Amino acid sequence: MTRAGSGTRATHEALPATMREAVDEFADHLARVRNRSAHTVRAYVSDVISLLDHAARMGCAGVADLDLGVLRSWLAKQRTTGAARATLARRAASARTFSSWAHRSGLVGTDVAASLASPRAHRGLPTVLRADQAAALVEAPNRRLNRREATPEPLRPLGPAQSGSRVAGGPEGQPSGAATDPTWGPAAKDPTVTDGAAEDKATEDRGAVDEAAGEESSAGTTTTGGAAADGAAAGTAADDDVARAVLLRDRALLELLYATGVRVSEACGLDTADVDHARRVVRVLGKGARERSVPYGLPAQRALDEWMRLGRPTLAGPASGDALLLGTRGGRLHPTTARRVVAGYAEAAGLPPTSPHGLRHSAATHLLEGGADLRAVQELLGHSSLASTQIYTHVSVERLRAAYRQAHPRA
Repeated sequence: MTRAGSGTRATHEALPATMREAVDEFADHLARVRNRSAHTVRAYVSDVISLLDHAARMGCAGVADLDLGVLRSWLAKQRTTGAARATLARRAASARTFSSWAHRSGLVGTDVAASLASPRAHRGLPTVLRADQAAALVEAPNRRLNRREATPEPLRPLGPAQSGSRVAGGPEGQPSGAATDPTWGPAAKDPTVTDGAAEDKATEDRGAVDEAAGEESSAGTTTTGGAAADGAAAGTAADDDVARAVLLRDRALLELLYATGVRVSEACGLDTADVDHARRVVRVLGKGARERSVPYGLPAQRALDEWMRLGRPTLAGPASGDALLLGTRGGRLHPTTARRVVAGYAEAAGLPPTSPHGLRHSAATHLLEGGADLRAVQELLGHSSLASTQIYTHVSVERLRAAYRQAHPRA
């Protein structure tokens, strides 16, 4: 087991030895056999630790003592503490997965969770931007770049300084506090972050547009005379180059998210070799390590070309490797920073709160409204089930119904 939050880690350590071993083996099974992402492993294992902690408090000495009554009691307790229906459904699914694995592994005599019922999660229609709103969002960095070219004044970040993104100790572009997030499974880069609650929520950390904020050089602050002036000028020029590179990156990120509908983790996990500039296709490694090819259009191609030629070399450093999108320290762009980028530009443009997943919703809806085949959209989005894609047909119908009510004289 790798990093863990202090609360979950303490609960894990307090479990009986046989339960701890079962949790660790289950985590290894999810990561190595089932090929689940680190985020999925973390969610499932956290649920199982909660379940086994509840079972231990009810007198169970090991996994073999679990029964349906314990599982139902655990879910009932979750409900009394205010857990949402979607949360209860996910935790019941975690319990069923663990019970099935424990039965196959010989830890329990029967699959005790096979008949465990769970509330059906309410699935509301996703919020999507109109086509003109999506265009305004993805073109926002370009408008700032054009203003920059028209004025000699140094460029300043659009949002407030987010100094946390520059603190050493976390992944590139990630606030230092995120380094304590609980994670199980292999420590290697995993671009297949699930579309679960963490990504489905509207927007998190609606702060600065880029993590270049607060990066003004302090060159010359300890010198005097002409040396201080020269140092300050050099620092300003360097800061302006970084700010311009960040704007080019933001433009490439936004165009890529909307043009392809990829998940934010998939976009941040792209390498330079994954982009086929000649065919305008990007190779994406999605959930469950499933690979797919997704086309993109001319605006995204122009944004990617300018980023690769004029922006990426400015930010690239020893930690860059083959990563396509970079943070200001040269490492691979972190999904948390990408979410801030989208949210910041949406807020500055006066648009509804928007996340990278909101752009994914919007791209899928606009494709269907433009006449794309449902199966084609499923393939583009990387959905394993057509049912996941069909939600966007409901969105399109609702938008059509709203337009009808507004425009038809006999509506």
